[in-house]
Amino acid sequence: MEKTKKREIGDLGEDIASKYLEKRGYVVLDRNYLKPWGELDIVVRKDKKLHFIEVKTVRRESGQVSREPGKGGGGDVTRGTVRPEENMHRKKVMRLHRALQTYMMEKKVGGEVEWQIDLACVYLDFSSRRATVELFENIIL
Repeated sequence: MEKTKKREIGDLGEDIASKYLEKRGYVVLDRNYLKPWGELDIVVRKDKKLHFIEVKTVRRESGQVSREPGKGGGGDVTRGTVRPEENMHRKKVMRLHRALQTYMMEKKVGGEVEWQIDLACVYLDFSSRRATVELFENIIL
């Protein structure tokens, strides 16, 4: 089955985020852990703590550097100035929690293991062939 353009961009963003995390000392344990009730994009470990990384990838054109809504940057060029973290709505967070609970049961992760949910925002600039990653740690929604 052929991938959609959206899926290709999402996969690229996850690849970039994984490399970004590895360069900062995280160990990638799993990617694209998928269940009917939710998905975990990247699961990493650093200093005995599990991090469940949600990856949001957006395209932007060269010259769009502002990350403030309404300031010409920070968003998908096809959707105006929406910031990727704005896509972390309540329903998404609920699905994420269900998936991570299943993951921890399946992998027999003990209750004493610390964990958190992080958000990696990947900004792609195809015209300059550059990517920027912004990591929001321990997001609480």
